[in-house]
Amino acid sequence: MILFGNILLIIFLFLLFGWSHSVLASNKIKEAVRINFPQLLPFYRLAYNIISLFTFYLFWELSPKPDVVLYDLTSPFDIIILLPQFASLLALLWTLKFVDGKEFFGISQIQRWKAGTYKEEELDETSVLQIEGPYKFSRHPIYLFSILFLLFRPTMNLFYFVFVLCSLLYFSIGSFYEEKKLAERFGSDYVTYQKKVSKIFPLKPLFRFLIERFVWK
Repeated sequence: MILFGNILLIIFLFLLFGWSHSVLASNKIKEAVRINFPQLLPFYRLAYNIISLFTFYLFWELSPKPDVVLYDLTSPFDIIILLPQFASLLALLWTLKFVDGKEFFGISQIQRWKAGTYKEEELDETSVLQIEGPYKFSRHPIYLFSILFLLFRPTMNLFYFVFVLCSLLYFSIGSFYEEKKLAERFGSDYVTYQKKVSKIFPLKPLFRFLIERFVWK
């Protein structure tokens, strides 16, 4: 009974983190800041990232961590499973090459504000439709490689397992709302992109390969 309560508490704390993260990322909140506190808007992105890190820290520290190990791989499997985890980390770093880090962390917004070129209608960031590199295979490669990095683990305890499941659900729900904003911003260009490229897992290229290889051969 205590174990079940611990699982529910982990899920509840993660939901609080996910809810706050998503609400603060919504255009509705950003528009409210733009209307009521326009002078704070250039700092919104940086503040959002700081709040996100802090709330995630609270989730991690406050969550119970039951002493339950689901599996613990022995040698050489504990080393072998680290190979795809390391590969996913490299892929994640590769993906970040296609992301404007200064814009993501909120530094560019402050620089534009100082230079007098900040545009309030951009809300908290200036974004472009990125379809190169890993974005050719997945519309959310950061989610994809983060999931793979979390999954391949030589030791899995109960807390981490629940955390991974919650993360998978959050990535799925979060990507849905994120794509609504992207479709509003980029219109038909993004709709076309959605039809060509898989959401998270690159299944469409795989299906095309299988069809070309075995069906239309």
